[in-house]
Amino acid sequence: MAERIPVTVLTGYLGAGKTTLLNRILSEDHGRRYAVIVNEFGEIGIDNDLILNSDEELFEMNNGCICCTVRGDLIRTLHALLSKKSDFDAIIVETTGLADPGPVAQTFFMDAFLQERTALDSVTTVIDARHILLRLHDSREAVEQVAFADQMVLNKTELVTAEELDSIEARLRRINPLAPIHRAQRANVSLEKVLGRGGFDIARIVSLEPDFLAPAHGEAGHVHDEHCGHAHADHGHDSHHDHVHDAGIRSIALTSSAPMDGERIRMWLNALVSSKGGDILRAKGIIDVRDESRRLVFQSVHMLLEGDLQQAWKPGEARYSRLVFIGRNLDEHLLRKGFESCVAPPVV
Repeated sequence: MAERIPVTVLTGYLGAGKTTLLNRILSEDHGRRYAVIVNEFGEIGIDNDLILNSDEELFEMNNGCICCTVRGDLIRTLHALLSKKSDFDAIIVETTGLADPGPVAQTFFMDAFLQERTALDSVTTVIDARHILLRLHDSREAVEQVAFADQMVLNKTELVTAEELDSIEARLRRINPLAPIHRAQRANVSLEKVLGRGGFDIARIVSLEPDFLAPAHGEAGHVHDEHCGHAHADHGHDSHHDHVHDAGIRSIALTSSAPMDGERIRMWLNALVSSKGGDILRAKGIIDVRDESRRLVFQSVHMLLEGDLQQAWKPGEARYSRLVFIGRNLDEHLLRKGFESCVAPPVV
């Protein structure tokens, strides 16, 4: 596992600043070798002065990084890259500004050779602070790029006021409460914050996303569901109405203080992903399984679900289960009902 090459999928709407960030990665003296796969070399606008030598599909940069263009299937390009070059530390795949990053992320789970050689590190979305609210209103792709993100680089922050910036961040968190937001100007975010985050490594969710572990602010004051007495849903600190504007994409969080039946929760999640995976863009969860000392951690991307037992609960720690779903056409009532059905029956 340690020898697998980490892959960052870099996405963001047209003009958000992906090219600026890529040129920094390819020119800074960071001591690491990155293989960068761009959709079209001419389109992305990498500074020609950075190129030492090139052939038709492979370019070498003056700091030792290499750059590929995708002129065909992504899997074919990755296979060729991994077969031809093995002396790089990580791979960055830049999507087009109009791309849904979901299928790109799925590539690394669907191909046996890529599963063996690579590990998806994160989906990083670059966002234009000046125009993002308009894009979220008129572009489904822009919403999906936010929804899929493991982290967001909120770029061009100097073009909006402090009040506007707070409002923008609140809107982004309504769509995706799981991803940290890094503010930037001219994509000047620290590369250490962007690369090598392990956003797709479920073993690191607990350490990387401490806010995800705890119930959201104010949750404790919610009225518990009358049928269960334990479980309830919230919406990223926002009303039901505001979620529906984002091209039907919304986030739903489910929290319970009651221990779950391990077999029931596994069956429910598998059935849910099988039947609704096309609409569930991302999901993550930490589950308290009865008679289990460790927390069950899971995440999914569309139809792909993975999870296992991770970090042990601390002695005396208040145990709970928390699941967050990001997707379109989500039926909150059915999700809550399914979640509640997984509560372990009382011990007689």
